[in-house]
Amino acid sequence: MARRQWSIAGQLFALQAVVVTLLVLAGAGGAVWLARSDSQQAAQDEVLAVAQAVAGSPSVRAALTAADPAATLQPYAEATQRATGTDFVVVMAPDRTRYSHPNPTLIGRPFIGDIGPALAGEPFTVTNVGTLGESVRAVVPVYGDGRRIVGLVSVGITTRAINRKLLAQAPVLLGSAVPALALAATGSWLLSRRLRRQTHGLGPAQMTRMYEYYDAVLHSVREGLVVLTRDRRVALVNDEGRRLLGLAEEAPVTDRPVAAIDLPPAVAELLAAGRDAHDEPVLAGDRVLVANQRTTRFEGAALGTVLTLRDQTELRNLASELDSVRALTEALQAQTHESANRLHTVLTLVELGRTDEAVRLGTRDLALAQQLTDRVVGAVTEPALAALLLGKSARAGERGVDLVVEPDCRLDGSPLPGTDLITVVGNLVDNALDAVAATPPPRRVRVFVGADAHELVVRVGDTGPGLALDRVADAFRRGWSTKSAGRGLGLALVGQVVRRHGGTTDVTRTEDSETVFTVRLPLPGADR
Repeated sequence: MARRQWSIAGQLFALQAVVVTLLVLAGAGGAVWLARSDSQQAAQDEVLAVAQAVAGSPSVRAALTAADPAATLQPYAEATQRATGTDFVVVMAPDRTRYSHPNPTLIGRPFIGDIGPALAGEPFTVTNVGTLGESVRAVVPVYGDGRRIVGLVSVGITTRAINRKLLAQAPVLLGSAVPALALAATGSWLLSRRLRRQTHGLGPAQMTRMYEYYDAVLHSVREGLVVLTRDRRVALVNDEGRRLLGLAEEAPVTDRPVAAIDLPPAVAELLAAGRDAHDEPVLAGDRVLVANQRTTRFEGAALGTVLTLRDQTELRNLASELDSVRALTEALQAQTHESANRLHTVLTLVELGRTDEAVRLGTRDLALAQQLTDRVVGAVTEPALAALLLGKSARAGERGVDLVVEPDCRLDGSPLPGTDLITVVGNLVDNALDAVAATPPPRRVRVFVGADAHELVVRVGDTGPGLALDRVADAFRRGWSTKSAGRGLGLALVGQVVRRHGGTTDVTRTEDSETVFTVRLPLPGADR
């Protein structure tokens, strides 16, 4: 059977109970020792005062020089003993012969104990064992005429009597110790109960194992993880989270407010708001992240929020290329369908003997399409970009938009990564097509892509409603859109590529009422 493990709260309570008990016992023992010491001192002071009073009595001095000192001194000593509460008052000659004693049979016998200092004229107190047992006694000289010592007085209190007085104080000591012990035990129990609630009754081994497992799991997952407390302070950022957010390993983030950490603006806004988010795209530097955020609760109480981040930069780049291929495919399918209709018409015209009209119909659209294809392929040698422009041209035609590739457009190869070029051109053209979609004809989009020795220029103009100049900066920020259902990500991705390459963006309005977006990207190795 597995051995039952004590929880941290139980161990702490047991330790506190032992420590408090030992402290109370030590305190009680110290109090007893102090009380006994005080009782001993009080007894010494008392017997010395009584002995000095007896030694200073004229009747005692007179009796010591009488023929039968005991006859006078014994009644006097008994009366003094009863009056002062002492255990014995012994008056003796300098040779130790007793003239008084609580036990009359010992009168005339030698006094037991030290009397040397008193014979030298010095009163003193001492603890000795005599006929009545151990006692605290004082010995004081009695002076006669001419400062001559004519006798000695010894007054004592037995140790048993002192202990009885000390035991009489025991209820007071117990009355102080027991409430103190009870109060300490109650405090320890309350503290243990609180600790048990906070640690959920777990033992040290369980908490250590849980910490090791959780720490290993949280730092090994391939998703970025940011955990916040109720007061919006960072409780944890795992290794992947630091990488995705661009935080250095040594950068302190734990227990710091979100505003005090250098986070990407979109992530900082999401964390500060604390709202729930589901698969929401956010920009973090040159990365596109998918964020999920939710409030964590335990037994109904909110503990904080947890934000998970997944890097979808490469996936979005691939999706962008796939969209270009899909657009080209759809355009080819539309052209195939349209070509079939035209071919059927041409055959019918031939059957009707109208050969000249059939030739003109069959070659007119073909010449236009071939002209566009030749111009794009001849001007742009980057296959993906050429396919993108042809696909966008076909889609524009389907939407009733005239997409014009500028005659002076020229790009030999791709001086930049193909995915970045497709991101910039594709999103600018899509933005232009959306801008002119709701405007009356003629609807036109112009595209220019070219490069010289220093920079790559992408210019897209449209006849749409335009963009206010004071909103240009917002247009390239994630989440801003002129569409009611827009997510505002396309131009933000363009801005991300521009920032990564150190380029510039510009939005102008021409005299022909065209809105022109211009992106300039410095070429690698060019002087800036």
